[in-house]
Amino acid sequence: MALSTSPSSRHTSRRASFAVVLAIELWERFGYYGMQAVLLLFMVQHLGVEDTQANLLMGAFAAMTYALPALGGWLGDRVLGSRRAMLLGAMTLTGGYALLALATTRHELLTFAMAIIATANGLFKPNAANLVRRIYHGDDAELDAAFTLYYMAVNVGSTVSTLLTPWLQDRFGPAAAFGACAAGVFLGLCFYALRRAHLASVGSVPDFRPVPMARYGAVLLGIAAAIGGLSLLLQHGPLARDAVWAAAALVLLCWTMMYLRAAPTDRPGLRLAYLLSLQGMSYFVFYQQMATSLTLFALRAVRGAFTLGGVTLFSMSAGQFQALNPIWIMLASPVLALLYHRLAQSGRDLSIAQKFTVGFGLVTVAFIIWWLAALAGGAGRVTPWVMVLAYGTLSLGELLVGGLGLAVIARYVPAPVSAFMMGSYFLAVGVAMYVGSMMANLAAAGGNAAASGAMAGAGLYAGLFLRLAEAAGGITVLFALLLPLARKWDRQHLVAHPLPGA
Repeated sequence: MALSTSPSSRHTSRRASFAVVLAIELWERFGYYGMQAVLLLFMVQHLGVEDTQANLLMGAFAAMTYALPALGGWLGDRVLGSRRAMLLGAMTLTGGYALLALATTRHELLTFAMAIIATANGLFKPNAANLVRRIYHGDDAELDAAFTLYYMAVNVGSTVSTLLTPWLQDRFGPAAAFGACAAGVFLGLCFYALRRAHLASVGSVPDFRPVPMARYGAVLLGIAAAIGGLSLLLQHGPLARDAVWAAAALVLLCWTMMYLRAAPTDRPGLRLAYLLSLQGMSYFVFYQQMATSLTLFALRAVRGAFTLGGVTLFSMSAGQFQALNPIWIMLASPVLALLYHRLAQSGRDLSIAQKFTVGFGLVTVAFIIWWLAALAGGAGRVTPWVMVLAYGTLSLGELLVGGLGLAVIARYVPAPVSAFMMGSYFLAVGVAMYVGSMMANLAAAGGNAAASGAMAGAGLYAGLFLRLAEAAGGITVLFALLLPLARKWDRQHLVAHPLPGA
C-alpha cells in the first residue's frame, strides 16, 4: 500500500495519465489544422466559391470555434464531466471530418459538417486542457512543464497535418485530405480506448457520478440544436455577421457589468486586463490571415520551389505554407524561454504590456515584408523564402502576444470571475478572427479569381498587406504610449493584491 502512494509512484501515474491526454490532443490538433490547411483551398479551387464569400465563411467558422469552448467547459465542469465531454467531442469531431469528406461530392453538406466540427471543438478543447490541470493539481512546477509539452504536441500535430493534407488533396483529391483528418482523431480515440484505465481517477466531479439518461438526452438534444443553429448561420452570411457583432456587444456589456460590480481594489487589475486583452485579441485579426489571405497569396503569387544557388531543394504547395507557423513556434519557443530567464536573472524582465508591444512590432515587420515582396513581385510570383522570413517574424510575435492572453486573465482578474473572463476572452478572439476575414477581403474585393484580377499576381495583395502593416504599426505605437498607464495600474494592483512572500 505504501508503494501506491509514494512520490515516485504518483509521478509515474501522472505521467501515464498525461500521456493519454497528450496523445489524443496531438491527434485532435492533427485533424483540426489539417482541415484548416485545405478547407479554404477546397472551397475556392473545387467548389468555385468566390474569395470574399470563402474568407467570410472561414471567419464565421473560426468565430464559432472560439466561442463554443465556454459552453463546452461548463458542460464538462457541471454536467457530464471533463473526461466524458472530451471523449464526446473527439467522437463528434471524427464524424464531422468524415462528413466533410462526403461533402466533397455532396456540397450541400459543407456548412453542416463545419457546424459539427465547431461544436465538437467546443466540447473537446477546454476539457482536454482541464484534465491536464487536474492531473497535476497542486504541483505548479510539473504543471508548467506539462503544459509546455502539451503546447508542443499541438504544434507537432499541426505541423505534420499541414504538410500532409495539402499533399493528399493535390495527389488524391480533397476527400482523401478530410478523410485523413477523421482517421487522425480516430487513432487518438483508439489510443484512449487502450489506455483509458490511466484516466480512471482523473476528471471533474460529474465524471465520478452516473449521468442519468435523461440528462444525456438533454445534452445530445442541445448539441443537435447548436449544430443546426450554427449550420443555419454559416449558410446565411448576413446572419453570421449579425451574430458576430451581437457577440462583440455582449462581451463589452459583460466587461462593463463586471467592472461596475468589482470591488475598488480589483478595478486597477481589471482595467489592465481589459487593456491587454484588447491588444491580445487584436493579434488574431492578423493571425486569421494565415488561413485566408496568406493562403490565397501562396496559391496565386508565391513560387512553390525553394531554390538555393540555382538548385531546387524542395517544394511546398499553397496549403503547406501554413506549416511554417508551428515550425517557427517550436524553434523559437525554447530560445524565447531562455531569453526570459536571463532577463529575469539580470532584473530586466519585461512586463506583459512590454511583451505585447514588442510582439506587435514584430507583426508590423512581418506584413511590411509581405508588402514589399508583393510590390516587387508585381504581376508575377515571389520567392517562397519570403514566406519563411515573414512567417518567422509573425510567429515570434504570436509567442509574445497570442500566447500570453490567458496569462493576463490569470494574473489580473479576480478568481471568482476568472473562468467567465476566459470564456468572454475566447469569444472576443472569435470576433477578431471574423474581422480578420473581413480584412482579407481587401485583396478579393471583386470576387473569384478570374473576376477579381487574381491572375495579376503578387501585386494584388500589396494593398492588403500595407493596410495590415499600418494597422499593426498603429497598435504598436498606441500601446507603447499607454505603457506608463499600464505600469501605474500594475502598481495599484500589486498594492491591493501583493504577491505571496512580497
